[in-house]
Amino acid sequence: MAVLDITGAVASNIKILQGELKNEKELIEVLKKRLTKKEFKVFVAMEEGIDESKIADMVKMDEDGVAETYQTVIKKLNQEKLKQELTL
Repeated sequence: MAVLDITGAVASNIKILQGELKNEKELIEVLKKRLTKKEFKVFVAMEEGIDESKIADMVKMDEDGVAETYQTVIKKLNQEKLKQELTL
């Protein structure tokens, strides 16, 4: 499996992106700071296309919890304050 393009993953989940995203390393730092460890793991795994049942085992929650956590991350990515931190 290929390494996740975090820039593409973030950009594809932000509805209205104004400005250019920071570089990959800085994006990861911001995401790790602003998301819980579980949210970050779920986001990365979902974007890599890993099956929800496998993700559920990895983070020790049920599949519904994985879907809810992913949706929470998407909502956070679309908050203005976080979008400002993610852009140059």
